[in-house]
Amino acid sequence: MNSILPELDRRKTQMAVEAIFEKYRIYKMITFEVRETSMTASYTERFHGPTNVTSDQTAKIAIYNVDVPAARKDYCEMIESIVGRLSEREQLLIRERYMKQDDVFDYKVYNHILEPPVSKDTYTKIRTKAFYKMALVFADRGLIKLTELEKAAKCKSG
Repeated sequence: MNSILPELDRRKTQMAVEAIFEKYRIYKMITFEVRETSMTASYTERFHGPTNVTSDQTAKIAIYNVDVPAARKDYCEMIESIVGRLSEREQLLIRERYMKQDDVFDYKVYNHILEPPVSKDTYTKIRTKAFYKMALVFADRGLIKLTELEKAAKCKSG
């Protein structure tokens, strides 16, 4: 068994993790639109003979109206539990920068939210470390593929 942790490309990892948080914010901020059945009859062409397909529009819509919000809730709870495993500083950074509104910028977090305030370089180190940890867990949960994030092996020319 290979116990060495993979070396990930920082930019690719950041893009993949930020995409997961974008989906998280969309699920949290945008309300779910409930589907309703249509009460008007529609005419469809029916061919003779069995099609072996049964259709129940009301049941499909009811299942959708229950399953989709539950899946969204489960996704958000999973992301929150993963973030909850990070160190306190990493949690604060991730929650304030990625799990709230879209208009929070890095400089606001490292100048005003982190106590004591940190430099841009220190902020980047904390974020990179948190993203690496989360990328490993997200890959374990099947949300991202580590093979796509690994650094390309550099060829040595002789």
